[in-house]
Amino acid sequence: MLSFYLEQLSGSLPFFLKGLGMTVAVSGLSLMAGTVIGFVWGIVRAKRIRVLKPLLGAWVDIVRGTPFLVQVFIIFFLLPEFGIQLEAFPAAVIALTNLAACFICEIVAAGIAAVPAGQREAATSTGLNWFQQLRYIILPQAMRVILPPLVGQYVLLIKDSSVVSAIVVDVTRVGWLTVQRVPQGLLVFGLVALLYFVICYPLVQLSSILEKRMSSGYNR
Repeated sequence: MLSFYLEQLSGSLPFFLKGLGMTVAVSGLSLMAGTVIGFVWGIVRAKRIRVLKPLLGAWVDIVRGTPFLVQVFIIFFLLPEFGIQLEAFPAAVIALTNLAACFICEIVAAGIAAVPAGQREAATSTGLNWFQQLRYIILPQAMRVILPPLVGQYVLLIKDSSVVSAIVVDVTRVGWLTVQRVPQGLLVFGLVALLYFVICYPLVQLSSILEKRMSSGYNR
């Protein structure tokens, strides 16, 4: 019986690979866009601009404090009520991008805040403007703090991409569809877990390597 299920599951491999491609596409686009937006937001939060900082802080708190599935449904089902029509793929990318940006924003802001105030004062005394301080003094030092948790956050966000299976046919959705034909949940979702592991494990290792290198470089 098990060999029969394995044969059926192997016949579904092309669909799993197609779903994996969708997962990689949604995650990749969202992480790239979320990183850029998150860095900008993090710099704004660290700069403490009077008007933007509380508004941005409130948005980050709302996004981090509400279920991601609810956010996906709001973007996909509620926005059309206001005349904004989105296909499933862009809706998934927008939702995951927003989530990524909010978490990355906090990582970047914390990294910038970890740079000693004396470094900023020394940069100011040399005549560097704020942008030059950020580029040449603050960010290079902040990246020691930012990089390891940033890569770790990438792993968490890739796993969170499974939530968008509610609206797109990613690898998790393929698993749900397959288990209706192959009633072996452990077997089917074991394959789903393996595919996620293949994507995430290199990033887990990269995060560990970066953490060791950054800490050893800092200790010197």
